[in-house]
Amino acid sequence: MKTAFKVAAIQMVSTTRLQQNLDTAARLVAQAATDGAQLVVLPEYFCLMGREEGDKVRIRETFGDGPIQQQLAAMARDNKVWLAGGTLPLACDADNKVLNSLLLYAPDGSVHSRYDKIHLFGFTGNGERYCESDSIVAGSQPLRAETPLADIAFGICYDLRFPELFRQMAPFDLLVLPAAFTAQTGEAHWEVLLRARAIENQCYVLASAQGGSHENGRKTHGQSIIIDPWGRIVAQLDKGEGVVIAEIDPEIINSVRTRLPALSHRVFS
Repeated sequence: MKTAFKVAAIQMVSTTRLQQNLDTAARLVAQAATDGAQLVVLPEYFCLMGREEGDKVRIRETFGDGPIQQQLAAMARDNKVWLAGGTLPLACDADNKVLNSLLLYAPDGSVHSRYDKIHLFGFTGNGERYCESDSIVAGSQPLRAETPLADIAFGICYDLRFPELFRQMAPFDLLVLPAAFTAQTGEAHWEVLLRARAIENQCYVLASAQGGSHENGRKTHGQSIIIDPWGRIVAQLDKGEGVVIAEIDPEIINSVRTRLPALSHRVFS
């Protein structure tokens, strides 16, 4: 990474209606591009927060083809930005499940790289139950993408709780993490975990979230956020839809890593 550039985290409160969500995403990506962002990140499940687990299966697409992917490619191409397309459901070998996948689009609308979520969320408590493995097949390959902007590591939501995923990819300039953290777990752990990942990897963190009360009854934490390599919050948005923009500065990365060379002091890897 040689020069500074702007990034944007898109926060949404996605609905049960696919096209409405795609239209909202397109509007917010265009807003981010107008504000100077060169890399834009949509949240997990940006295209659908279904009423039932099977809803995501019904809209799943074959990798490389389908209306969701076509519209994501158009968002990147029309706005000339790098676009991390939150997550969308891609077909897998199981008829009743999907892969929860992030596609990174280049400014020409082509797919640069893909990451299938590895760690699947499970939680039970206070009247809530989540079990992503009921409808999602786990991925197996981490993603660290080299782009003209920066070297970028990727995770999705629950991956945040597993620092070994990111440590094996270090060093990188930026960690991108689209998410749909629940209100309960987000209030307790979201910010502290994101800041920890930034501090221990001495990188920027760009986390794009779902943020509010959804039609399906789910409540998500929000707080889309950009954090610098010292663990300082650069910009954030509490609840509701919107755009969070900040600059990724290589001089700050170099300063932190030079003054505190923790990455080179690692004993275990």
